[in-house]
Amino acid sequence: MKFFAVLAFCVVGAIAGPLSSDEAALVKSSWDQVKHNEVDILYAVFKAYPDIQAKFPQFVGKDLDSIKDGREFATHATRIVSFLSEVVTLSGNESNLAAVHTLVTKLGKDHKARGVTKSQFTNFRTALVSYLSSHVSWGENVAAAWNHALDNTMAIAFKQLDD
Repeated sequence: MKFFAVLAFCVVGAIAGPLSSDEAALVKSSWDQVKHNEVDILYAVFKAYPDIQAKFPQFVGKDLDSIKDGREFATHATRIVSFLSEVVTLSGNESNLAAVHTLVTKLGKDHKARGVTKSQFTNFRTALVSYLSSHVSWGENVAAAWNHALDNTMAIAFKQLDD
């Protein structure tokens, strides 16, 4: 369910190290520009990667355009984006890194139990970055900050998929 949370833009020190304060500010600022577009974000991910939609039992086999404006879709999109917002907010403060790590670890474990693959996490990342880059003020600095954050997030989530 929280599949999109997967990219819980955690700014945790995993492989590349924690985000700098400038990177964290760029991620937060750009996220603030779209975090109220919950339905559009989830729609963009499902549109780009229908196999991700198939991981959600309530949406399996349903026409994406026919469910997009439904209450169930909106509720689920809000859950995902709220999770991402929590991680982005926590990630701006180095003292919260342990909490972010715990959230993303749980995300990885929960999604492993649902059969979500590394490829689907990667596809979600691709769709999210595509959405962000066309809906926020985007430049090389913002792209680099998001890539750093997503690299960290993926490292934590992927470790759970491997265990």
